[in-house]
Amino acid sequence: MKGTSVLLDQIAGRRAAARLADGRLEDFLIDPPEDGPPMPGTILRAVVERPVKGQGGLFLRLSEGQAFLREAKGLSPGQSVLVQVTGYAEPGKAVPVTHRLLFKSKFAIVTPDAPGLNVSRQIHDEMLRGELKALAEDLMADSSFGLIIRSEAAEADEAEIVEDIAEMRSLAESIAADRDGPPETLLEGADAHALAWREWGRPDEVVTDPGCFASRGVLDDLAIVAGIEERLPGGGSLIVEPTRALVAIDVNTGGDHSPAAALKANIEAARALPRALRLRGLGGQVTVDFAPLAKKDRRQIEQTLRTAFRSDPVETAQVGWTPIGHFELQRKRERLPTDAELRKALQ
Repeated sequence: MKGTSVLLDQIAGRRAAARLADGRLEDFLIDPPEDGPPMPGTILRAVVERPVKGQGGLFLRLSEGQAFLREAKGLSPGQSVLVQVTGYAEPGKAVPVTHRLLFKSKFAIVTPDAPGLNVSRQIHDEMLRGELKALAEDLMADSSFGLIIRSEAAEADEAEIVEDIAEMRSLAESIAADRDGPPETLLEGADAHALAWREWGRPDEVVTDPGCFASRGVLDDLAIVAGIEERLPGGGSLIVEPTRALVAIDVNTGGDHSPAAALKANIEAARALPRALRLRGLGGQVTVDFAPLAKKDRRQIEQTLRTAFRSDPVETAQVGWTPIGHFELQRKRERLPTDAELRKALQ
């Protein structure tokens, strides 16, 4: 089918969402296992335990496990603090959190700790920007909280925006007033279905039929990305191998080892990289071993990477080339990596 499709289904009893563009799988979200880590966006009441010397942060006690907070200034042991999960914890490590809470909905973000009213830069129509800013001023006139109007509001009715902001503001006020007490989960992060509705815009179709992943080929595509090898259009391939320390990616040219074939494979790999990482839920340090290329061609690869990651929703920083010619990126860990349970379900 032409256009954008969002499919909502389950895999191994876990909610999952898939986004297809012209029939091709472009994004995928899945909930953690029942006993898995808290989802990003979860808001917790925690208790300060102890600072971590040399790291500029401190450990917090949760109702289950520990969290690590980098912004530790002004906090003391035993103090209650509200924090929000920023990503998935690495195995055996504390949950990463921040004390800067964001209450994000489809059309707006309420920011209790950052006063001020802003409109997304992706909304370019100056008249519309003015109208949305005036609406935000009316809705937040008696509040000390901040508000960001998201780009999706550009295509929404005023009544939808008003209802959306009122709901988020009420939720933010309720949680902000519940600061004192023992460790507790106050708000669960958005699950895969809610996140798809909030972040994936207005698709041409939404499919919720049970088994739609199988009937629309999503399971077949996921079975490919659950493996380590992904074919490139020109005959080369990406080898994607997550390790505990980093994600290692190797670019192979296939049977042709000429300089022209290497450059072609590297460009194809750079274009394919955001999707490969996105569908596998991979983040952290990413090291790419491109096929051998001349230093004069590096700038072309860098530009291709910048263009490819520009539309990717996961924050990714290009670190640059290493002395031995690898390229490094740093990617936020806000997706759940493909795990053994999911791979088993796809076999």
